[in-house]
Amino acid sequence: MAAPSPEGRFPGFAVMRQAPHWDEVTALTIRSRADVPSAPRFFTAAEQATAKALVGQLLDQPHDELGVPVMEMIDARLADGQTDGWRYEDMPEDGQAWRDSLAHLDNDAKERFGAGFAACTDGEQASIVQAVQDLGSREWHGLPAGQVWSLWTRYACTALYAHPAAWDEIGFSGPAYPRGYKNIGVDAREPFEVRDGKPAQDPVRERL
Repeated sequence: MAAPSPEGRFPGFAVMRQAPHWDEVTALTIRSRADVPSAPRFFTAAEQATAKALVGQLLDQPHDELGVPVMEMIDARLADGQTDGWRYEDMPEDGQAWRDSLAHLDNDAKERFGAGFAACTDGEQASIVQAVQDLGSREWHGLPAGQVWSLWTRYACTALYAHPAAWDEIGFSGPAYPRGYKNIGVDAREPFEVRDGKPAQDPVRERL
């Protein structure tokens, strides 16, 4: 993994430095997230491109600023059948729902902009994705749009915030077991935690 940026929100913070304090199984699990195979096993080549562009839009990371392999992590889950353990009764199983919805995104992109979703500009992609969210409980290509949105965001957010690079971004020091915490309270920090270097900046408002 890349070294932490001295100019980040939590300057110099790197959660993997805490790995020696985790139990062996936990440390291996978290390290494995940073070593996801680069060759997808579930998506086709065309689906890979569409899925990568989609999650970039969902997470507002169209240029993969954090370097988290979200698409590859989703692919690994689907290839191994690691779903959430449930699905909506009017939705296909997760793997098929992903394939179908990616194909529908490409069809929408070709109809509106004359190119596949991955080949569209960031703005064009954003408008296509926004149109799906705007449908709410209505149907999108025969699927409940809100439930498609739920599928996409569940998988994308789970992948992003399971990765150590995202923990560095938000200053999360990882599992507390078996070490635990001793400094409890507002603005109380452990010796291994780092103070927010930009407390006056609201990252949500900056994106609006």
